[in-house]
Amino acid sequence: MREIDGYDYFQCPTCEMLFIDSFVLNEIDGGSNIRKYDAEYWQMELPDAKERAYGVALARTAEVIYYTRIPIERFIDVGAGPGYFLDAISRHLPSHSGRFYGVELFPPPVEHRTKHQNYMVGSLKDVPFSFDSGLCMEVIEHLSPRMLRSLLEEIAHKSRRGACYIFNTGLPEYVLREDPNYLDPKRRGHVISWSVSAVRALCAGLEFDVFPIRGKTWAFILERRLNDGVSAPDFTKDIRERVWSALPENLELLMDRTMGSVLKILGHHTILAFS
Repeated sequence: MREIDGYDYFQCPTCEMLFIDSFVLNEIDGGSNIRKYDAEYWQMELPDAKERAYGVALARTAEVIYYTRIPIERFIDVGAGPGYFLDAISRHLPSHSGRFYGVELFPPPVEHRTKHQNYMVGSLKDVPFSFDSGLCMEVIEHLSPRMLRSLLEEIAHKSRRGACYIFNTGLPEYVLREDPNYLDPKRRGHVISWSVSAVRALCAGLEFDVFPIRGKTWAFILERRLNDGVSAPDFTKDIRERVWSALPENLELLMDRTMGSVLKILGHHTILAFS
């Protein structure tokens, strides 16, 4: 496709994902990352992480809560970074803050992390309970196919049937038409732009369905099947139609005695804002 910072990028003719040279991906799997996720990286990333936490992450959270078809007891931020999302939830949904969790494998220094009691350092597979819904913000563009498959396996192991997750990441259409600088191996460590088809292929055997979100070139839905895990849904149906049949108990999660219904309104409008 093109060269970025001295690295060749390609596009798969079958699934359309964009990816850095497979030789480099093999090196990443061997532990040789182009971008080290060290103190220098976090010094650059922390302002953006805070902006996402108090903005787009709240919108994505409200959206996926509308889509989730089972009652939500626990919500997880996968790859939570410094955990600022939990701070944003504590501010906007203080009465429900205890039902939100975050997990991060490569956190910033302690002084730059949230103090929220549900922030966990480590791997998702080590968390001692399961989840019903969640989000994964700007994470998987850093991961090789082997790494993403491993993460999907962890999510499957920690998900109840019907658990629903929203992934925020630049899809190929977004990169090619809206932000060609999204692929950024050296500064931000973005090595892949995942397509819905590619993620579906990696989900083989995990009883996950992957849904596009019409009008959004930067997000998709991952849902563990409610049924026997065999029959797939009709992917031609628009997942946004779930906005009209959201579970009342989940919508209650988006309302707070102090802050009111702002996140419920945000979720409703962000679902219908793109066509």
